[in-house]
Amino acid sequence: MRVLGVDPGLTRCGVGVVEGVAGRPLTMLGVGVVRTPADADIGMRLVGIEQGIEEWIDRFSPELVAVERVFSQHNVRTVMGTAQASAVAMLCASRRGIPVALHTPSEVKAAVTGSGRADKAQVGTMVTRLLRLSEPPKPADAADALALAICHIWRAPAQNRLQQAVAAQNRLQQAVAAQNRLQEAAARHASAVKGRTR
Repeated sequence: MRVLGVDPGLTRCGVGVVEGVAGRPLTMLGVGVVRTPADADIGMRLVGIEQGIEEWIDRFSPELVAVERVFSQHNVRTVMGTAQASAVAMLCASRRGIPVALHTPSEVKAAVTGSGRADKAQVGTMVTRLLRLSEPPKPADAADALALAICHIWRAPAQNRLQQAVAAQNRLQQAVAAQNRLQEAAARHASAVKGRTR
């Protein structure tokens, strides 16, 4: 599986591509950041992020794009910028029919370091170790993007099993509901026939 991880941000949007499967050594194919100037118009910054992510998708042809799920912070301005960059990443992938997965920061930290409260330095250290790199990717946004990709590759098999179980449960519930409707219809029909024969 080849995953493009996106750590959304307006000034620095981390991007990283990891390939592999759960339980085997993973390979980093590319890492970097898409930058936009802080003094530029918000619309132009979003266009810059879109162009940057499109270039990464063209270059690496990921099978899936993993994006950090935006969570509430005290700084609303930061959250808004992160959410806008996140939406651009999801749009770029969806427009091409590439599935998108969202992971919370604590899910990513737990998957990569074993602790949902790990700091950026710990995440960078573990990403370096897991991908057998000579040094931690910089800036931290780039390391976070790789961590997102790693998280998804490792979590995907369990998530797929869970989704299949939920889908099977839904099919079972629909079958039971359909059977109940048929029984109710048969009972109404029998009652109507009985009423006509009296």
